[in-house]
Amino acid sequence: MDNLLDLSDRLYLDVLDFAHSTPHWFQLLAEVWTELGLLLFGALFLAGWWRSRTGSSQAMALALLAPLATAFGYVVSEGLKSLIDEERPCRAVVGAPAALVDCPAYGDWSFPSNHSAIAGAAAIALALSWRGIVWLTVPMAILMAFSRVFVGVHYPHDVTAGLILGGVVAFLVMRAARRPVTSLVETARSSRSAAVVWCAGRGPATPAHASARPGRRSRARHGAY
Repeated sequence: MDNLLDLSDRLYLDVLDFAHSTPHWFQLLAEVWTELGLLLFGALFLAGWWRSRTGSSQAMALALLAPLATAFGYVVSEGLKSLIDEERPCRAVVGAPAALVDCPAYGDWSFPSNHSAIAGAAAIALALSWRGIVWLTVPMAILMAFSRVFVGVHYPHDVTAGLILGGVVAFLVMRAARRPVTSLVETARSSRSAAVVWCAGRGPATPAHASARPGRRSRARHGAY
């Protein structure tokens, strides 16, 4: 374990040295991404919900579960952080260059990285609810985790643990809650409230020719007699 922590210290120093060697505009971009990148995941949640309004009840259930599963990932990460009092590397690593952003206050512990846990959970939750988007969400989550080391506020092992923890929690929540939430969506879609139906979506549209077919068949039968 000590060897792994020493390796994490060295990687932290290497990444921070690299960060200080990059152009100022790139450092600013990393500072913005490390905070506002989470908003992009939020936008994807909204887009996933909107596109699922005309999808199956299960598709809508997964779209609704995605932000909930991400929230669970954050809660578990925050609970673990409160049990492990690991000091931030921007204070603990001797001889380290200055962090690019203000070092979080004492008591805001380092392990695991909440940003990385949220990003990991969001990446997996979106991938399970939106087929094919994994090629966007996973790189986004990895960049989010790396940016936390780049700006100097987390060790590499903090962000790695955060990504894995968030992803696992999101996967378990999505799998466990899929059926009951699908049932809730089906109930909502049959509601008499227009607002509830709008939120849940009406589901796949029934082709006009499909609804007309039974009538034609019925008339044909009557005509045969």
